[in-house]
Amino acid sequence: MRILVVEDHRDLAETLAAGLRREGMAVDVVLDGTAALERTAVNRYEVVVLDRDLPGLHGDEVCQTLITEGYPARVLMLTAAATIEDRVEGLTSGADDYLPKPFAFAELVARIRALSRRSQPALPPVLCHADLKLDPGKRTAQRAGTRLDLSPKEFAVLELLLAAGGRVVSAEELLERAWDEAADPFTNTVKVTVSRLRRKLGDPPLIETVAQAGYRI
Repeated sequence: MRILVVEDHRDLAETLAAGLRREGMAVDVVLDGTAALERTAVNRYEVVVLDRDLPGLHGDEVCQTLITEGYPARVLMLTAAATIEDRVEGLTSGADDYLPKPFAFAELVARIRALSRRSQPALPPVLCHADLKLDPGKRTAQRAGTRLDLSPKEFAVLELLLAAGGRVVSAEELLERAWDEAADPFTNTVKVTVSRLRRKLGDPPLIETVAQAGYRI
């Protein structure tokens, strides 16, 4: 999934981003509300992790703007204020979930994954095709009972292809949803990742290349 982290404390923002990337997520980071709206205007995110207490454009205003514009991402609001009144105000502004600081990183990950599931059609907890099984929650994949050693990007691509249910997924969509803004859209990074994934999946081949369209399982 692709995540936007909006947090004005740079060290915290980078720490969160690094941890979420280790969980296999594609993460972009901005430090203020204006930059957040600029990013959402051009990128598709599944979840926006939004600090409520932003300088300049307040987190509530960012959240309300996203709702007004019909932006489809779920919003997880963070704040150092932990009173019931603060939580109610944050949720009233349109946030889908609310997490007071300080928080356990494992809880943040769990809440992001829960919000991501709500932002798309319901999927089974384990994605299966033939003898291939992928468990997004446990971050495990296996074929014919043998566990696959996949990199975070390989896992993300496989998850997207399985979740598509036979639909062709373009290289552009894979790049948008599995990589962050640092990825160069003119490189062959998707092709290389799919090639590595094919080798790890073994025979018989599962990933089909559809000419001038993309990939499907």
